[in-house]
This record gives sequence, structure tokens and C-alpha cells, in this order.
Amino acid sequence: MSVKDCVVLVTGAASGLGLADVRMLVAQGARVIMSDIDQERGAALAQELGADFLHQDVADEQRWGEIMNDIQARFGRLDGLVNNAGIAPIADIENTTTATWRTTMAIHLDATFFGCQAAIRLMKESGGGSIVNMSSTAALVGIPDYLAYSAAKGGIRSMTKAIAIHCRRQRYGIRCNSVHPGSINTPMVQEALRELMDVDLNAAEDPERLRRKLGVGEPDDVANMVTFLLSDQSKHINGAEMVVDNGDTVV
Repeated sequence: MSVKDCVVLVTGAASGLGLADVRMLVAQGARVIMSDIDQERGAALAQELGADFLHQDVADEQRWGEIMNDIQARFGRLDGLVNNAGIAPIADIENTTTATWRTTMAIHLDATFFGCQAAIRLMKESGGGSIVNMSSTAALVGIPDYLAYSAAKGGIRSMTKAIAIHCRRQRYGIRCNSVHPGSINTPMVQEALRELMDVDLNAAEDPERLRRKLGVGEPDDVANMVTFLLSDQSKHINGAEMVVDNGDTVV
């Protein structure tokens, strides 16, 4: 998948799926800008991987403008954006607080809106690009124990399609797709297994065997999809929802 020399911003890049995306994109020759709220860890990882790092609270609209100005000054363009940053508080409809609801919406829905809007301003001036919005299978089926998360990811799914249609109508050359992972071996899913199933994947005698038995995927399963959507090989894929769950939402 050719992303060589593409300038790509990945949010929430200091851990989990975002970090897997960065590793794969750098390996493929992309020029990657990592952003994360964890400045110390993010900066250290960027130095280790050969990427750039920018501190970012994705829910801060003003910071999005500053990030894009920095990218434009440093690289002259933006070819790809991965809106990956997120949280997944465990709470059903009866136990979700207003504060939890609003924080989840800000980090997922608001941030994806801010990111897409800011990226489009830059991408349309430099001939187009590809936006990948990280959603979830929770957007397709709804997960009772993740009420706010499910709602936010469902919003991202619909927003992605509206953005894709808009950019096509405007002939910007910008594609926008969403990725919907199921259970993937990240810190977020590991916490869910502990809280909801009393399963500690990392403490198991054979973590890899248990991972496969539980049907939990690997971060690279998602990073492969993200890299594909950022590459020219996916040039005719726009407004799509790409499910990475080994059929969990089918059966």
C-alpha cells in the first residue's frame, strides 16, 4: 500500500490503535505527525519511531487550527488524517452521568467534527486527501454497557458519510471513510475484559492463545485497514464503513 511521503496526522497516537497506525505508516514511508494529550509519552514515542509530535487535546477547537497551521508551515500540505483519539467509559443508560456523556461526546463527536473541518480547509488547497474516522462496531449494534460510546460512534458513522458526499459534490478530491473495529487487543479492550468478564488477558499463562480463543483481534488488523484507506489503492472507496471484527456483527 503506497503511502510513501504522504503527510498524515494521527490523533490519540501514543497508545492502542493510534500507535499501531503510526508504526505501520512510518514503516510504509509516510511522514507522520502524532498528536496526543499525553505529551511525555507521545514525544518519546515520536522520537523512537521517527515521527513528529504535537501536543493536542482533540476537544479543543482552537488547537485544531494551530495544529493545521503548524503542519502547513512545516510540510506545506496534509494528505491524510486519522481521527483516532477516544475514550470508552463503562456505563449503561441508567448509570451514565451527564458529565460522562458530555466528555465522551466532546472527545469523539466534537473532535471528529473539528478535525474533519480543519483538515478539509487544508486538503482542498493541496489537491485532496483521505480522512479516516475511527468508529466502532458499537455504532452498528449498540453496546448496553457503553451507552455514551455507542452513541458517539454512531454519530461518527453518519457524519463520515455526510462529509464524503459533501467533498465529492464540491470536487475536492477528499475521501472520508469510517473504520469499525470489534474487540482488538488494546488497553481499552483489556480494561473491558477485566471489568465485564473478569478476564486479565496479560496475566494469562498464554496470552496469545487466550486472545485467539476470545476472538480478540490485533492492532495491526486495524492499522492495515487504516493504511489502505489512506493509500491510493482505495481511491474509489468513499463514505464507506469498513468493519474489522472477524464477523462478530454478522452472527
